[in-house]
Formats: sequence, C-alpha cells, structure tokens
Amino acid sequence: MIGLAACFAVMGAASNAMGTAFQRKAASTVERGGGLRLLLALARRPAWLAGIGGVMGAALFQALALVNGPMALVQPLFILELPFALLIAAPLMHRRLPRAGWWGVAGMVGGLTLVLVSAAPSGARDQASMMGWIPALTVCLGAMAAAVVLARPGRPALFRAAVLAAAAAIGNALTAALLKSASGTLDASGFAAFLTTWQTYGFALTGIGALLLLENALQAGSLAASQPALTIGDATVSLLLGVTLFGEQVRTGWWLLPELIGAGLILWGVLRLIHVVPHAQQTLLGDGRSASPAGSRAGRPAPPEHASGS
Repeated sequence: MIGLAACFAVMGAASNAMGTAFQRKAASTVERGGGLRLLLALARRPAWLAGIGGVMGAALFQALALVNGPMALVQPLFILELPFALLIAAPLMHRRLPRAGWWGVAGMVGGLTLVLVSAAPSGARDQASMMGWIPALTVCLGAMAAAVVLARPGRPALFRAAVLAAAAAIGNALTAALLKSASGTLDASGFAAFLTTWQTYGFALTGIGALLLLENALQAGSLAASQPALTIGDATVSLLLGVTLFGEQVRTGWWLLPELIGAGLILWGVLRLIHVVPHAQQTLLGDGRSASPAGSRAGRPAPPEHASGS
C-alpha cells in the first residue's frame, strides 16, 4: 500500500505540473484580458483543455494516494511538482533547462529521497476523532488568519510573499488532511456518505482559501521568497497533521540528522532552480492573467515569450 500511495502521489505531482504547464502555454497564445471572454478563448485551445485535465487528474491521484498511504509520505512527494513543472514547461515555451538547473532537480530529488527513507512514514488510518480535529482546525485556521494580518499591505514585499506562502502551505496541508478523511469515507461507505460528511465541504473551502493565499503570495513578491516557504511548509505541516490526527509514525532520534540534511538539500534545490533557470519566474508566475479558476501550487499562467533561454 505504501508503494501504491507513493506512485499515486508522484503521478499527482506530474499531472498537476502538466496542467500548470499546458495552461501557461495556452495563456501565452491569447490576448490580454480576463473574465468570461478569456475563458471562452482558452476553452477553444486544446492545450488549455489538456491543462484542465491535468489538474483534475492530480486531484484524483492525490485522493487515491491519501487513501492508500500516510499523509507524511504523500504530501512531501508533491514537492516534485516544481521540477516537473519546469521540465514540462521548458520545451512548451521553447526553452531548455540549463545544466545548473539539473543540479537543482537532483538536489530536490535526492533530498526528498533522503528525508522519506530516513523518516519511513507509516500508518494508514484515514479517520480522526472530533477531539483531534478541533485543535487541528483551530491552530491551522488561526495561523492562516494571523498570516493575513501580518502580511497586510505596506509590509516589505519579500516578507509578505513569504508569510502568505507559509499560510498557503498550511492551507494545502489542512486541505489534504480533510481530503484524506473524506476519501476514506467514500472508499468505506460510498458516495452518499461522502456527500454527507463535513470533511468533504471542509476540504473544498480550505482548498479555495489556500489558492487565494497562494495567488496573493505570488503577487506580493519574488518566487524566491514564496516558493521555499510553500515547499517546506506544506511538507512539514502535513507531517505534523499526519502524526497528530491519523496516528502516523515517523522515525526520530538519530534519524533526525539525515532528515534535516535532506530538508536542506530540498531547500537548496528549490533556490537553485529559481535562481539559475532564467524563465522560472515567468513560467510559474506569469504577468497577471488567469488561465482558469483552477490553480496549482506553482502559480499562474505565463506571458507570451518566444526567445530561448540558456
């Protein structure tokens, strides 16, 4: 089951990255604008439809992964969405990944492998008691609200981007916890029970909230400020929720040393990719246009660009 969960999680990361890249490709072929006219224009482009399919596939793969394995394993694997997105977007936007960028990818993959092998997450319970949910919801939603207050306009751009991205990471982790519980209900009791459990509506609301926080983080400042907080924050909070809500286990003691080294490698890889890939900001953020209501952890649609990078 652990292997199956890992496979679904990697497929989810790749699918979401594909959706991100194809939506950006489609957005680069339409005139500036917004609203219904933009959506109608995009709906006539196969690349945009492929992107929407990728986003929907990612949601399905994430649910399947969470049903089959612990959050502490599944959510960290979604870190791979960033390198997947760049690898897929580079040829679509007529660019290539520089050699230094490949070192960033290697750092992220190697660091993630070291973290997961060292932590060895286990446990597959998909339901938590209300006594567990109340403090988890209070802490997570409270932290998200506090971040919004701290990141009010007028604060430094890098500070706002980092704080809002951290809040989005908490929202992503909480959404995953609620999705895990709702998916477990669907698997055990069927669709009618899925529609009547509060976690189903909880993950929809927190998912929308996390997406809005992410959009504001990406608008507030540099990707170099927001992406590390988003990447490390999501994995860390997911691990904590998995342990406290679902009774998952991870190795501690001296295993913390390789786990910290792995986390450092992931952070180095993220920063390396952002700094050495010339088109990372444009590919992952865009210039303010929105390709669809659906979003991803990576950002928004990119502007038209045709020059090749090195």
